[in-house]
Amino acid sequence: MTEWRPVVAAVAGTLLLAGCTSGADGGSTADGKKGSARSTSGSDSAGSSASADGTEPSAPADGADPSAAAVAEDEPYTMVEELAPQTRSEAVAFVRGLTPRADNFGSGFRRAQPYESDPGEWAVLDEDCVWQRQPLPDTALASLTRRFELPGSEGKGPVQVSMTVTVHKDTTAARRDMAVSLEEALRCPNQRLNATERVRGLYSRADPFSEARNGVTDDDLIESGELLVDGIKGALPFDWFKYRLGPVTVAATDRIGAGHTDEEASRIASQVAQGVAYTAAEIDSIGGNTARDDAEGKDTSDDAEARDE
Repeated sequence: MTEWRPVVAAVAGTLLLAGCTSGADGGSTADGKKGSARSTSGSDSAGSSASADGTEPSAPADGADPSAAAVAEDEPYTMVEELAPQTRSEAVAFVRGLTPRADNFGSGFRRAQPYESDPGEWAVLDEDCVWQRQPLPDTALASLTRRFELPGSEGKGPVQVSMTVTVHKDTTAARRDMAVSLEEALRCPNQRLNATERVRGLYSRADPFSEARNGVTDDDLIESGELLVDGIKGALPFDWFKYRLGPVTVAATDRIGAGHTDEEASRIASQVAQGVAYTAAEIDSIGGNTARDDAEGKDTSDDAEARDE
């Protein structure tokens, strides 16, 4: 097993510090959430992404509360099971309705081509440790991958990010998927991604929200390894982040091209984790605990009066 790579260790530390940081006045959001500040950028908590190059943190997804990724209650971002999609058509509409922006992952990112995958398929690691696209099992309703890239420049290779949102049949199925993902790095520390790329020396770490190292979602999984690409000399950084929100999982990989310094790779990894957290915040705004409370406390008196008329 390889040594825990410092780049991803810094991201894990960001989540730990973010979960323990509180705002000066408790904070608030447009939908009325109040609670401790829960920064996912690491700029205030761990001094990483935003401060590394002097740029501002990237913006949250369209349709999500602009401060949702930084301010929330002392609860994980989640999706309440009864508010989650219940059918395949609902799940496909849900994942396609999410609005991740390219610059959520950092300045200069753009959509890659092809941009979206088939929501009726997902990636499976076979017995030979090779990733294959296969139809969804009965335990999953929809799985959509979107791809983003930071073009190479000034002797530095491009950065590729793939983010996948999967709606599982229920929370139990999502928890099992997280467990399988954790086990896969133990079963296959060396994996073939495609015809020209492979990863070696994968190391996994999983943290439930209650462990305090995870300050964002119900569960998180971080993997680190080395990416080997045909035609490129030497190993490149590779990171995988996966969060669970009730029956929904959000995962992202980054492939950091050649020529980036360790400091730049650390900043990129932190920004990718931040981008995943923005999508987690959007999902929470749709079906999290506050959404459930709002639904339960909705004033239906006008509806009753309309029915009486």
